[in-house]
Amino acid sequence: MSDVYNVRLEPVGVEFEVEEDETILDAAFRQGIALPHGCKEGQCSACKCVQLDGETELLKYSTFALNDFERDSGQILMCRTLAYSDVEIELLNYDEEVLSKSIPVKVFDGRIVDFQKLTHDIRGVEIEIDTPLKFWAGQYVDITVAPEKGKAITRSFSMANSPSEAQKLSFIIKKFPEGKFSNELDAGGIKKGAAVTLRGPYGTCFRREERQGHVILVGAGSGMSPVWSILHDQLASGEDRPIMFFFGARTQDDLFKLDEIAEVTGKNPSVEFIPVLSHADDDDTWTGERGFVHECVDTRLKEMDLDGEGDVYACGPPPMIDALTPVLFMHDFELERIFYDKFTPTSGSSAH
Repeated sequence: MSDVYNVRLEPVGVEFEVEEDETILDAAFRQGIALPHGCKEGQCSACKCVQLDGETELLKYSTFALNDFERDSGQILMCRTLAYSDVEIELLNYDEEVLSKSIPVKVFDGRIVDFQKLTHDIRGVEIEIDTPLKFWAGQYVDITVAPEKGKAITRSFSMANSPSEAQKLSFIIKKFPEGKFSNELDAGGIKKGAAVTLRGPYGTCFRREERQGHVILVGAGSGMSPVWSILHDQLASGEDRPIMFFFGARTQDDLFKLDEIAEVTGKNPSVEFIPVLSHADDDDTWTGERGFVHECVDTRLKEMDLDGEGDVYACGPPPMIDALTPVLFMHDFELERIFYDKFTPTSGSSAH
């Protein structure tokens, strides 16, 4: 049996236990304490903090996430840190609302019950699980499935359904050329009825409640998945807030769920859907917005002059997020009103 130590988080005064063979971040997740996190693999810096006291060991990590100067000054990555004594940590970034909305990470058994081709490179997957999953709109799970041939595959995908649908979960997945999960789906290695294991929920890009101003949703590709969940959860909340839903795509062939979106906007005048095509120069049939989605967001915000009054949820590839962030700052959106989830292709376990 492994030793158990105590972790204390400052300045919030939260304490929890960590076993000797688990990372501090995993221990927090297990006990329902939602600490800042991103990749969970030592590749980003979202869980970086300062170790004030205690004996620890860092597993392999990227120096892009934690450089040598930071390490020498006592900073650590909670996702890569093992404890060998009681530990005291100072959080560099924390959100009181995230901590208050913590949900213990659990494991769920289920099966794939539906698979759809939404576009040439976007897939829809539905999974039924044996017990309900509590999550907040915008969060994700790690899904593990064993194809008929080969090793088990684990990938991270955001739920597209509303949290009220707790046992039949929907996912919108982008197919990448080297994407093992999506390619096995297309090739038939992962079939309808395949057994899956889900672990979660994870993620801090979830819908905040009881706010004022506009709700601005920005998605591209499979970034539609968490945005779709947040949209429906916002509408179900009964809050009277205008919603702007920007979606970036290359061409009209890359747009999907248009009938469902039309139904939503028809029933809810507060919702405006704004598709933006980046490669529609030769498309005379397209009468909507052209260019990159962050440019369209910039133009519309200039017209509306919101002065940062609203909440922004942006989900999509890193270049979209990186281009959008300075636009939002220029329009006076503060960090605590911007929530994003970067979807990155990977050969590891953290691809959306």
